[in-house]
Amino acid sequence: MNFLQDEFIASLDKFSLRAKLIVEGFMIGLHRSPYHGFSVEFSDHRQYNPGDSLRNLDWKVFAKTNRYYIKRYEEETNLKSYILLDHSRSMSFSSQKINKLEYAKAFASALSYLMINQQDAVSLLSFTNKTTNYLPPRANRKYLDIIFQNIYKLEASDQTNTASVLHSLAERIKKRGLIILISDLIDDPDKILSGLKHFRHAKHEVIVFHIEDQQERDFDYKHETEFIDAETGEKITVSPWQIRKKYRQKYAENREYIKNKCHDMRIEYNLINTNTPFKDNLLQYMIKRAKLM
Repeated sequence: MNFLQDEFIASLDKFSLRAKLIVEGFMIGLHRSPYHGFSVEFSDHRQYNPGDSLRNLDWKVFAKTNRYYIKRYEEETNLKSYILLDHSRSMSFSSQKINKLEYAKAFASALSYLMINQQDAVSLLSFTNKTTNYLPPRANRKYLDIIFQNIYKLEASDQTNTASVLHSLAERIKKRGLIILISDLIDDPDKILSGLKHFRHAKHEVIVFHIEDQQERDFDYKHETEFIDAETGEKITVSPWQIRKKYRQKYAENREYIKNKCHDMRIEYNLINTNTPFKDNLLQYMIKRAKLM
């Protein structure tokens, strides 16, 4: 599958995914740092206080105002972003031309391109019930080929244990950055939220892309159907019309529960439906995010 076409890339280049929270970085880039005094990029002035170093006095301002002001500098730093991609068996579900995993892979590919294109470092972590691959953050354009190759090779397998993967990565990352989770979130919601909370406790910015198939929401099956749990293999035969109302209610409650808890923790939650072409979903998201900056 060709995830990124030239026309889409041209549209994507118009946007940048600047972190909304101040992040720590390690090289010159696009993102603000909380540190002052280590860059040639001028930020602002503040009034001189006894004990301040005289080397940062702005003598031109003194000549005009006869007052002492210190020049402050804002370091422009590179953002480290970590894309966490779920490829557990439940991600193989599809009622459309594209299953959830292929959709998620397209999304991860586009975000990787976007971040590196704006000189940010990207890490890719794929997972099922364990971490299956980890590429450390790099900002080199040639690194994109490695990321794309790893994304392309992913297949749906195993059960999900999202929480353990989140906690493990949260322990590993020492500097604040941007965490992007792409998953259908089919797991214990409280455990997932506990893992996300771990990142927020460490002051990371967190974005969640909740991938869903329209049929998962509608449960619009017409005949008696045998359902097979993609991760456990458990089978159950039901008459969909008998349980549809209750199913839809529970499904909506679970989705809203996760959404509201994310909001409480200042985690950006995005519901992504595979019915909508991923290019449209991503560009709509970038437009929305740009307005929030």
